[in-house]
Amino acid sequence: MSTTRYPPDSDLRNLVRFCADKGLIWLDENRMLLMHTAALSALRKELIDSVGIDQARRILTRMGYASGTRDAELAKKVRFGRSEQDAFVAGPQLHMLEGSVIVTPVKIEMDVPSGHFSGEFLWDNSYEAEVHVREYGQTHDPVCWMQIGYASGYTSAFMGRFILFKEVECAATGRNQCRIVGKPVEEWPDAHELTPYYEADSILNHMLELRGQVDALRASIEGSRQPQNLIGSSPGFRRAYSLIDKAAVTQVTVLLLGETGVGKERFARALHDMSRRSANPFVAVNCAALPHELIESELFGVEKGAFTGAHASRMGKFERAEGGTLFLDEVGELPLSAQAKLLRVLQEGEIERLGDERVRKINVRLVAATNVDLQAAVKAGRFRSDLFYRLNVYPVTIPPLRERLTDIPPMVEAMLHRFSALHDKHVAGVTDKAMRALKSYAWPGNIRELENIIERGIILTPQNDWIEIEHLFAESYDNDDAEHFVDAAGSLADAEVVLGNLCSRVIESGVGLDALEEALIQHAVRESGGNLSGAARLLRITRPQLNYRLKKQSSGQ
Repeated sequence: MSTTRYPPDSDLRNLVRFCADKGLIWLDENRMLLMHTAALSALRKELIDSVGIDQARRILTRMGYASGTRDAELAKKVRFGRSEQDAFVAGPQLHMLEGSVIVTPVKIEMDVPSGHFSGEFLWDNSYEAEVHVREYGQTHDPVCWMQIGYASGYTSAFMGRFILFKEVECAATGRNQCRIVGKPVEEWPDAHELTPYYEADSILNHMLELRGQVDALRASIEGSRQPQNLIGSSPGFRRAYSLIDKAAVTQVTVLLLGETGVGKERFARALHDMSRRSANPFVAVNCAALPHELIESELFGVEKGAFTGAHASRMGKFERAEGGTLFLDEVGELPLSAQAKLLRVLQEGEIERLGDERVRKINVRLVAATNVDLQAAVKAGRFRSDLFYRLNVYPVTIPPLRERLTDIPPMVEAMLHRFSALHDKHVAGVTDKAMRALKSYAWPGNIRELENIIERGIILTPQNDWIEIEHLFAESYDNDDAEHFVDAAGSLADAEVVLGNLCSRVIESGVGLDALEEALIQHAVRESGGNLSGAARLLRITRPQLNYRLKKQSSGQ
């Protein structure tokens, strides 16, 4: 029997949080589920009866493999800086904490740098063996497919190479316990019989392929032309896109309405790309960024000698957009003199350069955008009513991001690809808790703010790691979930009750606040083996916040 002893699992138990009022269970920043084994048993039986035992085994093995991979990432993060073995056995400890099985190490030989691994473990109370026997009776072959997938996925991710586990004894065959053995795949003489259960090529792939073909056919039938720079399927987005789609085949002047940062220029570009003008220029002008005295020359052009400094004639934005689309963002900021000239363009299709009496015909489609109430501006005398009515022929309101929460995940996915390529950085994705934070945030800056936050997250996240809440928000994220945690006895404890009792004990002890904070921080640092990120995680604060407190302590402030 191995002499391996598990380290205390308080660092793992502290990661489990129950937020019953929100219907959420967290393992660090990964969302978890507490399910009846009877439900899993029913699913397992349905799979076996529907697709056969081999395909069911493949599906469940791959599910376990995916779960083990995520836990390996968590283990390396939580026990960073600890011994190789202490970090590794976080996997078996998590497996037990998650209620799958009791894991007893028999042998663990490992060296991550060289890739050497040889392991043997005993399993007791395997839920898979129990539910299989309940449904099908005693069997001749091992049946803990999901758990063997977990062991292989966890160890492979931890070691950085494919470590294949095999269940050499199983309680479902009449044994008292299950026994598993793991080693590099090339060391198994029958690996060719086992590896297909880890491969993606299965009946599911064929089903997904068929579904993809159906989706593609449906899209072609519906005539969907949604450009790549427009992402969304929420009702508000679909309404706005439908209006743009209908306008694209016409020459109508479009007025885009919406808050700052909602993506008005993206919609304008999409309108241009879907129109017959797509081969010609798309010119964008931010009217708010131009000094009032230069707006007319920028839009309509200028002739040599028109004013001091006009040493040469040059075209304006309208001429540059000939045959294409001119996008005027923040059109409500135009001065009244420029508004009069813009009205003439819309009415007559002609311009005059500044300092020139010659009339030039133009063929330009105008798309305007604003985040202000133009009707209110008309009443206040800041905007011409006749121009407003010319622009307001075809208004399209783009909803704010807070009304498009279902669009956030696909938008984040696209941003991850774009910014990862820009910064030559690979991240695994966004944690479940971080994604929930993104979907619950108010987004006053809309899509532009989302882009900034995702780019920040990619920059701050370690290579190949997951983006967490602390990587996204500069300030500590306000989590209003009422939490319960697992105490040392395995019971759910109310965080508020525990905190109240703790506060009473601290006050009664006479320990000062500064001394308590220092002792708590030092204890967390010791518990995490000197790993400051792990200590911050135990204290439920960010790494920068911990650094600040440590610096404050060392300076004696």
